[in-house]
Amino acid sequence: MDMAGEEMVVGGMFMPQQTVGSVLCCMCGVSMQPNAANMCVRCLRSQSDITEGLEKHVILHYCTECNCYLQPPKTWIRASLESKELLTICIKRLKKLSRLRLVHAEFVWTEPHSKRIKVKLRVQKEVLNGAILEQSYIVEYVQVDKMCESCSRAQANPDQWSAVVQLRQHVPHRRTFFYLEQVILKHDAAARSIKITQMDRGIDFFFGHRSHASNFKDFLGQVVPIRSRDDKQLVSHDTKSNNYNYKHTFSVEICPICREDLICLPHKVSARLGNIGPLVLCTKVSNRLLLLDPVSLRTAYMDAEQYWWSPFKSLLSCRQLVEYIVLDIEASGSAITIEGTKYSLAEAQVARVSDFGKNDLIFNVRTHLGHLLNPGDYALGYDLYGANSNDFELDNYRNLFIPDVLLVKKSYEEQRKGRRMKLRAWKLKSMDMEVEETAARNRAEKDKRDMEYEAFLRDLEENPELRFNISLYQNKEYQPSETVSTVGADDIPSVPLEELLADLELSDDEEGGSGSGANEMME
Repeated sequence: MDMAGEEMVVGGMFMPQQTVGSVLCCMCGVSMQPNAANMCVRCLRSQSDITEGLEKHVILHYCTECNCYLQPPKTWIRASLESKELLTICIKRLKKLSRLRLVHAEFVWTEPHSKRIKVKLRVQKEVLNGAILEQSYIVEYVQVDKMCESCSRAQANPDQWSAVVQLRQHVPHRRTFFYLEQVILKHDAAARSIKITQMDRGIDFFFGHRSHASNFKDFLGQVVPIRSRDDKQLVSHDTKSNNYNYKHTFSVEICPICREDLICLPHKVSARLGNIGPLVLCTKVSNRLLLLDPVSLRTAYMDAEQYWWSPFKSLLSCRQLVEYIVLDIEASGSAITIEGTKYSLAEAQVARVSDFGKNDLIFNVRTHLGHLLNPGDYALGYDLYGANSNDFELDNYRNLFIPDVLLVKKSYEEQRKGRRMKLRAWKLKSMDMEVEETAARNRAEKDKRDMEYEAFLRDLEENPELRFNISLYQNKEYQPSETVSTVGADDIPSVPLEELLADLELSDDEEGGSGSGANEMME
């Protein structure tokens, strides 16, 4: 316990109180606590200026098109006013600052349209006889407009691209591209693309640099099973500097197997996957395929390398689904869960909806949808009884039992027919794509695309797992009086409101003034 004018007892020993003496400043004679230079702070600052020789005025290059700042030599970084990213760029521009110790940095408010950015820095440095002096000073940055390379190329000629990714899938529908578009938007994978063009069976992405196209191709490989090859074409050659200018082309092909496709596996592939099938359904497509045997509920995974080692095509696709009505169903096994999806074997009696009033043809089938279907429900499946397939892999199997019907999923078409078309409470964003001229003029192609897009939206409503990698936004045009239907026995499935994101749209003024929290301690 410290007390003035008294002694302390520590461990039974008397110890006198320790006091700090004071000395006079050698310059002005003011009483002060002693330091290494024996000078007060005011005299120390007058004798030495630690900010001498540091940059006080710096030029920042700013691209008005993409809101990026130049970090020499060639890196452009997107940053808003008074943000951490902009503060980092400003500090890195001060080359001589490395000789001092930076203690604190913060922005000083300036008029947003003045093209001036002021940063207040507090630095420390060892001066006379080991004394450490701390001093603050302000650096003024002048913002000079200058277009980055990609924006300059786009303004001069939009076709001045350096690399293109040609994404293709050889199937008669665009379901995969609708899904892929939403995944790209969620991860902002095509942010560096100069132009996006919709082609007949794919999409072309144009980039200003080869590295951007290569990174985009790697992203696609993490989302869907692909194979790719790259080529380059010489555009120009400078013989004096020995510089070559190439245009690079990345040809990316997506596996032609889609979700809900019926596949007849080749002998070698079936044996390599544990003798599954050979008739299997593709239930999930990511960077690998999930194959399900609907008769035994056995599953197998196949990645891109395994598929392209021995490629095959689907026996029937989703465009060949036929609607059936369930007359009777009886469970024949317990339910199991595979990759978050529930399946249950059952014996069912079904009939084609188109046969009503024409014949009494009834099919006895085994289905994996026993937990979903009830008598009177409708289901979509493949009609193998009346299908005319010319599949060589199917002909190679001898004495293979082929069921008359393979049910794929429950159908809600009858419930939708009884309701008028309502506006959905949710919506999807879309990429800014240019449509090929021949496709834009073809009315039939446009109607076909609209029908496929509507089918894709219904798949999102019916399959929660499909919505996992997609961002859905609230539709402002939706009337709150229209209640959202929930999934029930006789109702149409829909997207729950808690899964929707607010569609945030900021104006230019809000984006420019949104930076806050610029005061950062940097040591």
